[in-house]
Order: sequence, then structure tokens, then C-alpha cells
Amino acid sequence: MNPKQIGAIRRAVIYFVVGYGGLAVINNSGLESDRMWMAYVPLFIAVYFFARWADSRIATFNQQRGEKDSTS
Repeated sequence: MNPKQIGAIRRAVIYFVVGYGGLAVINNSGLESDRMWMAYVPLFIAVYFFARWADSRIATFNQQRGEKDSTS
């Protein structure tokens, strides 16, 4: 797999895990069903940006680790 595919899969996994956790919290919060969208929209926007940020941090960490291993 090339690095772009790995990054996309990693972001999808992060998005799924964090998004699912957020949905579980919102769905168990007791909000009325007609008001759920008011919580879903910010949740998914935040999850998207968090997934992008976390993916970039993980990629940087892996790249630094790879450079460290290749110089040893």
C-alpha cells in the first residue's frame, strides 16, 4: 500500500472510532430526537478536524521513527 492509502485508512478508522463514541454519548444524553441535529453537526465537524489532526500527528511520529530506524 502506498502512503496515501494508509493515511486515508488511518483517518477513516480514527473518524469511525471517535465518531461512534460521540454518537453513543449524544444518543444517551437525553436530548429530544427533534433536537439531535444540533448536537450531531458540531460533533461531526469536530470529529473531522480531530481525525485530520490526529492523523498528521501519527504520520509525523511514524516518519520520525522511520528516519531514526534507518540511521541506526
